[in-house]
Amino acid sequence: MSLRPFALACAILVAVTAAAAADEAWTALRDGGVAVMRHARAPGTGDPQDFRLGDCATQRNLSAEGRAQAVAIGARFRAENVEVGQVLHSRWCRARDTAQLAFPDLAEPEPALDSFFQDRASRDAQTAAVREIVRRWRGPGALVLVSHQVNVTALTGVFPREGEAVVLKPGPGGGEVVGRLRL
Repeated sequence: MSLRPFALACAILVAVTAAAAADEAWTALRDGGVAVMRHARAPGTGDPQDFRLGDCATQRNLSAEGRAQAVAIGARFRAENVEVGQVLHSRWCRARDTAQLAFPDLAEPEPALDSFFQDRASRDAQTAAVREIVRRWRGPGALVLVSHQVNVTALTGVFPREGEAVVLKPGPGGGEVVGRLRL
């Protein structure tokens, strides 16, 4: 007996389930949800030793692929008819650039979204502040938060890829995960 038909059926089921989850996430955003996004492609991990906030030359930055990915993210939101009401981003250059390229004229810095990869002491306070931002969101439109893997994971429990968004429905506890969008 061959396992091939079973494996094919499993692959189809996974694809259909992922598509349904993405549809649910886009619907939630059209209804005023929150996209908590990891910045677009920026090769490497963490930041160099000489990192300085506000000096992009000392930071890990978006690659050409990441810049194109950020533009494509904004185009995808428009293609999905998602009205974006506000965009907040980490002050790190790769998050700021992702937000500005995807959503020109909407991007605003928010220190609570700054990476705590190299200083975990601020994790709980920053996560609580972001949870409060999500809890209070009422639109109009969707809220987009552009941050870093550690921040997204602390808030949602999801380990996102670069350029991936975790979609939340705002609520009393700060938000319920509705789905993931691999942009």
